[in-house]
Amino acid sequence: QVQLVESGGGLVQAGGSLRLSCAVSGVIFRLSALGWYRQAPGKQRERVATITPIGITNYADSVKGRFTISRDNGENTVYLQMNSLKPEDTAVYYCNLPTSRDNYWGQGTQVTVAS
Repeated sequence: QVQLVESGGGLVQAGGSLRLSCAVSGVIFRLSALGWYRQAPGKQRERVATITPIGITNYADSVKGRFTISRDNGENTVYLQMNSLKPEDTAVYYCNLPTSRDNYWGQGTQVTVAS
């Protein structure tokens, strides 16, 4: 079955950096579009960044220029490099894999940015 396992979250000071990883199994990774979403307390889940099978990326306006999504087809892993973190980036971050059959999510990883 499809599995997405995130890692790399934690507590960081404002202005710091973190790199999230999402290991994917159960699909042909190189043919899959992938994304990162986040959900802050009391707010709806929102799209952060997406990447197509050929590496075309798209970002939410709030993270453009600070976050970078990338993929390693050899490792079946998608990454989110987060720089210049702000307290408003605090949220649970989820890896997402949309398919024609279903929309798959990881368990989430907490990112907390202290001011």
